[in-house]
Amino acid sequence: MPQRREGSTSPERGRSGLSLQRAHALLSPLFLPSGPPLRSRRDRIPKSGHRATASQRARDLDLAVNGLRRRRPDFSAAEALWAWQKAALIFVLPILATVAVLAPHRAAFVVATTLALPFLCIVLLRTLALWKALAANRGTADAPAPTARLTALPRYSILVPLYDEADVVRDLLTALNDLDYPTDRLEIFLVLEETDRPTRNAVEAADLPRHMTPVIVPKGLPQTKPRALNYVLPRATGDLVVIYDAEDLPEPDQLRRAVAALAANPHLGCVQARLNVLNADETWLTRQFAIEYTVLFDCMLPTLEALKLPVPLGGTSNHFTRAALDDVGAWDPFNVTEDADLGIRLARHGWSVGVVSSTTWEEAPANFTSWLKQRTRWLKGWMQTYLVHMRDPLRTVRDLGGRQFVGLQILMGGMILSAFVHPWFYVAAAAELTYGPLNILGDDILSRAIKVVTAANLVLGYMSGVALGIVAMRGRGRQRLAAWALLMPVYWLLISLAAYRALLQLATSPYRWEKTRHRPRAAFAPQCPSGKKYPSAQTCPSAKTH
Repeated sequence: MPQRREGSTSPERGRSGLSLQRAHALLSPLFLPSGPPLRSRRDRIPKSGHRATASQRARDLDLAVNGLRRRRPDFSAAEALWAWQKAALIFVLPILATVAVLAPHRAAFVVATTLALPFLCIVLLRTLALWKALAANRGTADAPAPTARLTALPRYSILVPLYDEADVVRDLLTALNDLDYPTDRLEIFLVLEETDRPTRNAVEAADLPRHMTPVIVPKGLPQTKPRALNYVLPRATGDLVVIYDAEDLPEPDQLRRAVAALAANPHLGCVQARLNVLNADETWLTRQFAIEYTVLFDCMLPTLEALKLPVPLGGTSNHFTRAALDDVGAWDPFNVTEDADLGIRLARHGWSVGVVSSTTWEEAPANFTSWLKQRTRWLKGWMQTYLVHMRDPLRTVRDLGGRQFVGLQILMGGMILSAFVHPWFYVAAAAELTYGPLNILGDDILSRAIKVVTAANLVLGYMSGVALGIVAMRGRGRQRLAAWALLMPVYWLLISLAAYRALLQLATSPYRWEKTRHRPRAAFAPQCPSGKKYPSAQTCPSAKTH
């Protein structure tokens, strides 16, 4: 029987209320190394080509939009702020501003002290990830990741939300057809928006195999990716569910590896594949994006998993057990980074998230406008997620336990805060260079100590971030890109710009989804880390993992 986890209400029941014995009984038949395939559902998943009635579509759409809001309104971002959060903004901020005017030294001391601890924790987290990455690079090559045997394979549902993606439909279908998984155990839903006629035409023109089914999502608001996923989920019959984006190129054995990873731990509700960038050499921004992705998915997320801290999911290649997905209420259609939110909700319901040693390759935004829009949406969604899960801090502590709650503050709260604060270090440094020491904090012992800690955080933050970028890229076999990690502090300034833009959007248009445009892979001549052309996943073997 699974052992009791921190925060569980009893040895038999997780924080979500789902009986752990029941979950284990449901999942175990899927993952036994030998034995017959599961027969609790149809032996073969047929292509569900039936047309729903107008009333069915209306009910499904209502459930997709309002299901989580009705079931757990405290988990829904439909209401941006709760009453006490609005009151805090209305009253606390003016009070702090008044104190800053009347007692600037004390106000600066309080702010600096408040910022010092979470920033120090971020530095320690990066340092630990760096140590693990160095240890992995010094060791021998990883053993091949286990893959599930044919007789043990569960049914898999792949959900692919598409909007304004007519140009990449052909590449997408090629990538999906390359997946190494028996089609009689696989169903693929191409989720299309009713108003997106060009993408619908591209899909209709394709010769879809029997296990691929287009699903049209009726028009409505909010027009977001999670709304589309919620709409199609009731049609999915798989025991496991994975999300892919239109531009994705997953390694062919990724589904098998996910099955094997989920088999190893019945507490796992999801495994996240590692994301990386095909067009890293295209522009300065794509190089920085590639370094950022490699650090996050190859180093940081495995470190969070090892520390048993909440893992905010990436927007694609999330492999869920259907039991976990149903347990947490699926996606929040009002959250524009539904993936990060879902990772935190899984943790609050007692499910673990792992990282699977398989890569999904993507296209990074190559120009500043596309990058800024995408990063604004990501940061806005992280703000939404943090505000949602801090509506009732005491309940969040009970759900997560003390350690995971602190992890939430460091990871989400600290990262958001650092994006806002980072440019002001440059402003303060420029002011001191121009006008001499400002002595804003005062000159007592405590103030001097905080100055030392703040300076150490800044220097160690840069050093650990850049060093981790270099080591991560070398671990991927991309040594020639490693030197670009030295310019990461400049990239962080751009992230700060996106953070302030995200804050403005959070106040004015919280559910606005700024779409990232994608191109056919042939348009940007994708390269493998080895420098070869990358027309399909087979031509580029997985890089060494950490």
